[in-house]
Amino acid sequence: MVSKAKVEKIVLDDYGYYIGMEKGCFIVRDKHGNTERYPLFENEIGEIVVSSGNLISTSVLASCGFWDIPVVVYTRNHKPVAVLRGLDDDAHIRTRIAQYEALKNGKGITIAKQIVLSKIESQNIILKEYSLRQHDLIAIRAKVQSLKSNNLKDIRKRLLPIEGKASEFYFKQVFQLLPKSLRIEKRRGWKAFDGVNNTFNLAYTLLKYRVHSAILKAHLEPYLGFVHGEQFAKPSLVCDFMELYRYLIDNFIIGYSQNLKPEDFTLKTEWYSTNRLAKRQVLNKERTKELTKRLNDYFETKIGIPRIRHGSKQTIETLINEEALLLAKHLRNETPTWRPRIPTPS
Repeated sequence: MVSKAKVEKIVLDDYGYYIGMEKGCFIVRDKHGNTERYPLFENEIGEIVVSSGNLISTSVLASCGFWDIPVVVYTRNHKPVAVLRGLDDDAHIRTRIAQYEALKNGKGITIAKQIVLSKIESQNIILKEYSLRQHDLIAIRAKVQSLKSNNLKDIRKRLLPIEGKASEFYFKQVFQLLPKSLRIEKRRGWKAFDGVNNTFNLAYTLLKYRVHSAILKAHLEPYLGFVHGEQFAKPSLVCDFMELYRYLIDNFIIGYSQNLKPEDFTLKTEWYSTNRLAKRQVLNKERTKELTKRLNDYFETKIGIPRIRHGSKQTIETLINEEALLLAKHLRNETPTWRPRIPTPS
């Protein structure tokens, strides 16, 4: 299926499609020979998404590199695995220098505290929406602001237990909103065994791609974070930024799960560690495709937060992109403070 948005996004999420180049147009041809044209100079092409099972010509890749159009590659299971960008995309070094300097000049500490506080504030939006017990924000804010040190690593060690305790309090209540047959006791991340946690993890993976893309567009270094420390193959700033929007995913999953049943899950055998195979419960193929499509649509829903330059509303995806730009401006000392804008889910 090929979908369009106001800033056109070419999405090939089925199979048997071919996208090529012809006389200044992107040409999309399906397996039945039907053709759709996307003039490169009439409309803004914001992104091309290609899932496994489709073909893309090198002419398209070259044009995308020249015109700075990201090409996103998905697996057949609808998980993003790569973003192809032009070489000039890394030419904006000033922002990255400011990001490195923030690790030592105290700005990184302020940003780390703000991310943790904003995450906990966003969790309260969900808790309030469902009439659940809320965090004591006054006490938590005082505790976070009382952390004194000039060393970011030291602040991280003291921030993470505060965030962890708040998340445990939050999920203990959120899980009670799920259907009785699906309720679990504890939130587990990477390589969880149960289907509910893996459903959350799948949705967070789709959020991760959008956050990673936004950070690249803002010319920030994805692997240099403030709350999360440096670690091989871990995009720390992406992990930081995801914290601001996890609650939106949680709200989506609460609603989506109401129609889920145990039979919507299947067992998947895979390597859990070097010498150990394990069975993990995951959504079946049909449900995975459905969740992916609905969540992609969810990122296009409008929220009541004005855009930076114009407009009283914007999509969730645009907000994520703008917030990364605002963080970059703050790092470059173009704005004195940075306070993430936290929308109420629609």
